Amino acid sequence: MDIQIGRGKTARRAYGIDEIALVPGRRTLDPKLADTRWQIGGIEREIPIIASAMDGVVDVKMAVLLSQLGALGVLNLEGIQTRYDDPNPVLDEIAGVGTTEFVGLMQKLYAEPIKPALIERRIQEIKSQGGIAAVSATPAGAAQFGQVAAKAGADLFFIQATVVSTAHLSPETVTPLDLAQFCQDMPIPVILGNCVTYEVTLDLMKAGAAAILVGIGPGAACTSRGVLGVGVPQATAIADCAAAREDYFQETGRYVPIIADGGLITGGDICKCIACGADGVMIGSPFARAKEAPGRGFHWGMATPSPVLPRGTRIRVGSTGTLEQILRGPAQLDDGTHNLLGALQTSMGTLGAKDIKEMQAVEVVIAPSLLTEGKVYQKAQQLGMGK
Repeated sequence: MDIQIGRGKTARRAYGIDEIALVPGRRTLDPKLADTRWQIGGIEREIPIIASAMDGVVDVKMAVLLSQLGALGVLNLEGIQTRYDDPNPVLDEIAGVGTTEFVGLMQKLYAEPIKPALIERRIQEIKSQGGIAAVSATPAGAAQFGQVAAKAGADLFFIQATVVSTAHLSPETVTPLDLAQFCQDMPIPVILGNCVTYEVTLDLMKAGAAAILVGIGPGAACTSRGVLGVGVPQATAIADCAAAREDYFQETGRYVPIIADGGLITGGDICKCIACGADGVMIGSPFARAKEAPGRGFHWGMATPSPVLPRGTRIRVGSTGTLEQILRGPAQLDDGTHNLLGALQTSMGTLGAKDIKEMQAVEVVIAPSLLTEGKVYQKAQQLGMGK
């Protein structure tokens, strides 16, 4: 039901992940029986979790490790890895600079040109070690480097922007990327994002997207919602976009996965995204905390180095464990940020969901007190859910 903001403006109520809870049904099952497998672009993975294409999260080593552990990592084709032959001194500099000098340094470092030869090398380095080579670029970067990545052997190509649509208006001097033509011309699956509405999701599916990224501004290091005032809380955004997926599938017989992208920290967040309709999730900061992550305990957004309007910041996330502990356990922390696969399996068992499709159908309630009810001691002592 619409809410009247004023005489000339009404609005629909939208919900974030923290405002909902999942309701157990009449059946439960052993977590070992929970099937978490999913497919993206014809590639099957055991774990429906993707590591974000951020320079503090994914490099060649992380992409390979994530593949070995049953997940997936995406390499940023417009980041440090493709601008510098040896990214390590640059990453050291980013980790060592003060807060006030950070934006200027990032703008300087990311002014270094992207080198097609490094794109080819990074993809081949991932492939030679048995990893899945998933790569990401902005629409402008995709037009320039899409075929380079495909010829180098990339398995999946992500096109990502703060907001992406098939109806982009550009100045007469600029030719916008034709997403439908790009998807048709690329010899590998193309994942499109980001969006938050039913209509745009449907348009992107019709354009040929192999999957859709959902989320504008919820990321831990993203400031787009503050800078631009744009975004829809994730629970509502996922549900709306998942509805488009179902309608498109009924109409065409082609199933296009929905990926919840951004704002997810704990296993519970991931479970709730899938319950809202997501097939998988993309996360950044939880993986930036891995000892193997390239960010040296820091995390920053893809739009942070923008030369004109930075829409991200650098946050200190620390290093809390190995990638395997974060993804598959055993958990060393009590706050839901370790053993994300185990959390999903246990939640599915508690809810009686045998697979991802059944998890998408569980009952959801509005529960703004879910994370605070009865947690006075945890909050006071900064333990568990009180951190």
